[in-house]
Amino acid sequence: METSLAPTPAPDALTAAELDFTVTDAAARRICQILSSEPDGTFLRLSVEGGGCSGFSYKYDVTTEQGEDDLVIEKEGAKVVVDRISLDYIKGSQLDYKADLMGSAFKISNPQATAKCGCGSSFAV
Repeated sequence: METSLAPTPAPDALTAAELDFTVTDAAARRICQILSSEPDGTFLRLSVEGGGCSGFSYKYDVTTEQGEDDLVIEKEGAKVVVDRISLDYIKGSQLDYKADLMGSAFKISNPQATAKCGCGSSFAV
């Protein structure tokens, strides 16, 4: 599957509101729990990679490395960072955290996804 990226506006023009990317209260609380034992300045990085059973997959990393053109979303003390290439794939999405009898995980509701795998970790656009 071949994929091309559309041009992205200048970094200073990108905001979470313009991208309509949101982090739920549940996700923010869980991020804070995960990062509580990490050094100051650590945050959650969300990215999109090629691969997965549907074409693209979401990747989560705990890191302190931030690029100049990363989008930063802060909520209730939680910090989520997204790189420019991934931004096109998550526009309009919501990061949530779900815990139920089957387990717990971050979930992304992505309106751009035209298909996704059963576990929700990969998608197609």
